[in-house]
Amino acid sequence: MTFEILTALAAFAFVTSITPGPNNMMLLASGANFGFARSIPHMLGIGIGFVIMVILVGAGLMQLFDAWPPSYLILKILSAAYMLWLAWKIAHSTSPEGQNTGANPISFVQAALFQWVNPKAWTMALSSITLYAPGRELSAVLWVAIVFGAINLPCVSSWTILGQKLRYLLSNPTRLTVFNWTMAALLVISLVPSLMA
Repeated sequence: MTFEILTALAAFAFVTSITPGPNNMMLLASGANFGFARSIPHMLGIGIGFVIMVILVGAGLMQLFDAWPPSYLILKILSAAYMLWLAWKIAHSTSPEGQNTGANPISFVQAALFQWVNPKAWTMALSSITLYAPGRELSAVLWVAIVFGAINLPCVSSWTILGQKLRYLLSNPTRLTVFNWTMAALLVISLVPSLMA
């Protein structure tokens, strides 16, 4: 892979990773509700889960979807159900200092599995393989995964930091409730474009 292609891939990885989407909205809420340290498994689950997804998509998984078109509908239904569940979890989160001690941040495994029902993650994985590893050679697919692995985690972590910085504004239970319901609504809204496609 040439330097020019790597540079273009890095720019693509940065723009797609830093812009708002389901992962970043959830991390913003997690940073605000649980802080940076408790959100680390969530961030690692996104980063590692997405790298694995890119490798498997590049290894031929997208050919399976092309061969069996109903799989796209199944993916949409699973995506909608899981995102609605996560939106509910965000809406009912509370700060660690709050009275509701039953709330927990999303785990590493939940975050990694979420990549498989995250419409933005699918778009990123399919687009990156199509654009930067069109022949699907193993070396090219691994370069795409490595670049995303290096860039994605710092990008999504910045949303957690932003959420943590908002914590002092959200120390009021009413403001925290409004914030969490807003984040939950934005997560659901982010699902609409993929369901309409």
